[in-house]
Amino acid sequence: MEFPKLFTVGPVYVRDEVRQEMSRQMFSHRSKEYADLHASVVEKIKNLLYTKNEVFLYTSSATGIWESCARNVVQKKALCCVNGAFSKRFAQVIEANGKEVEKLEKPLGSAITPEELDSALSSSDADSVAIVYNETSTGVMNPLRDLLRVCKDYDVLTMVDVVSAVGGAPLYVDKWGIDICLFSVQKCLAVPPGLAAASISQRALERSEEAKNKGYYFDMKILEKYNKRNNTPATPPIPQIFALSKALDLIFEEGIERVWSRHKEVSDYVKSRCEGMGFPLFPEREYASQTLSCMKTMDINSVELLNKMAQRGYIIGSGYGSLKEETFRVGNMGNVYMNDVKEMLDVMQEVLKELKK
Repeated sequence: MEFPKLFTVGPVYVRDEVRQEMSRQMFSHRSKEYADLHASVVEKIKNLLYTKNEVFLYTSSATGIWESCARNVVQKKALCCVNGAFSKRFAQVIEANGKEVEKLEKPLGSAITPEELDSALSSSDADSVAIVYNETSTGVMNPLRDLLRVCKDYDVLTMVDVVSAVGGAPLYVDKWGIDICLFSVQKCLAVPPGLAAASISQRALERSEEAKNKGYYFDMKILEKYNKRNNTPATPPIPQIFALSKALDLIFEEGIERVWSRHKEVSDYVKSRCEGMGFPLFPEREYASQTLSCMKTMDINSVELLNKMAQRGYIIGSGYGSLKEETFRVGNMGNVYMNDVKEMLDVMQEVLKELKK
């Protein structure tokens, strides 16, 4: 990594090879050149997600796909698993699109358990369930596979946000039974923001066909129509698609499972070192994320700590929302390696000594 060194939770450090892809000359998005690029990237995403489902490219952030979910597949009511700022916002977006929302809500730092989801669904008339795999605001990684087993028992359609997990943690769309698996590219995939994607099951497409008042931009059936031509309804961000294609090549070169293991090894090391400096882990340990570490600041002024780290060239994520003052977040997404975090944490130890004088 080059200075300043990014240990944020997205957007993240982007490798030179990926940035260079974005400088390539443009061509028409209705050309054969674009169709070839689109088809290639879609196939790579299918390999990344371990799915044979349709994959659509969205010219938006992942929030746009939340809206697409609400308009296309939530028939009347969604049960939203809420345990952080982003899962809460997912629920707000569904509600803002005129659908009913029922919440299974847990305190910040806690995971949604399969037993709790089973209890909620047993008395619910929800037709869809919204889950955030990795809650970036608190560093909680929900037990997704177990939650999806429960959803299967109740035959509800699943909408899963994997934004800060895809490319950094285990994910098997078809084996686990995810109807809509959605993400943006600026986290573990380490691509500049502006592009999102989702795998869409046949069941979800059938719901979209029956849905009314879907608008145009996020209509899954329109996306499907153009996707069959290896294209998009509106102009796509071609530079980001070039970059994503290269970033995925680099992941496959390293090996997907090896990339997952690397994220876990680096994340475990960060948590251990931070705890050794007196910063306790914020989330429940059993459900701690492997792509970021959310740590309590205790008696240390987090703003001062992060400012002093930034002055030395190390950018760390602050706490999010109501946790801004009491936590900080160290991202190890994408191209963050063990040597990078060791160097950064050595500097943090020096800064702590200064702050405690």
